[in-house]
Amino acid sequence: MSVRIRLGVNVDHVATLRQLRGTHYPDPAAAAAICELAGADQITVHCREDRRHVQERDLRVLRQTLQTQLNLEMAATQEMVQLCYEVKPDIATLVPERREELTTEGGLDVVSQREQIKKIIKTLRDGEIVTSIFVDPDVDQVRAAHKVDAHRIELHTGRFCDARTAAERARELARIVDAAKAAAKLGLGVAAGHGLSYTNVRAVAAITEIDELNIGHAIVARAVMTGLDRAVRDMIAAMEAARA
Repeated sequence: MSVRIRLGVNVDHVATLRQLRGTHYPDPAAAAAICELAGADQITVHCREDRRHVQERDLRVLRQTLQTQLNLEMAATQEMVQLCYEVKPDIATLVPERREELTTEGGLDVVSQREQIKKIIKTLRDGEIVTSIFVDPDVDQVRAAHKVDAHRIELHTGRFCDARTAAERARELARIVDAAKAAAKLGLGVAAGHGLSYTNVRAVAAITEIDELNIGHAIVARAVMTGLDRAVRDMIAAMEAARA
């Protein structure tokens, strides 16, 4: 019997809609509650340096109200470590960040930043916070994540999701499979995310070494048409079908 795969719902884009008009709604904490009621196992947020969507207040409200887990995506900086210590998320996921990017463009290069990231990981571990690193599906990056003492990794699935041809999709999926297997052998927990949608999620959800998917934009986009509860339930159904 296959192990159930968990769904983390990223509510950043609920906050994006709020910030576009500078209103107090829609509230990402209210959206998170609906996601939990619909079966989400985790709520994921990325608090960016420029605060383009999620704000500090959102983090504090989420920390006080969530019934499941809070996964904070954050840059590997001292500013964000301090905020992480204040909020105390269940999981802190280190991600690369550039102000000019529309969304996260790739995984964190752990190989070239090993010493800096190792210090950040140690500080987070000292605060009893589970640590994860968002990496490209590259075995060298997975090994580097293990060497800096991360608890988990999250594999960047963007290139698979953006693939134009069947051959390209197969090649990118094989990279994800190889990276997930390498991570599992090293004792790392394995999540995946970025660009996953209702049409492409099954291939990734079927990889047994992956225990969690973090999905945001596709769910929030469908929620505009069907409602958030239905959108979350539909994604869970698609993921579970892949493990059946």
